Amino acid sequence: MTRRMTAFLAVAGLAAMVALDVAGAPPNPYQAPPMLALGSGVAASGGFCGALPN
Repeated sequence: MTRRMTAFLAVAGLAAMVALDVAGAPPNPYQAPPMLALGSGVAASGGFCGALPN
């Protein structure tokens, strides 16, 4: 395989994953969390992989 073929396959794979994601759930900017929530008052949610259980 050449570099050009590998690059094409990588870009095509990324494009396919994005297309499948958008087809499964169209983006809704009104319900999306802020990309950068620094000092916005929005509480963090989700887990932290390094956190120990209580």
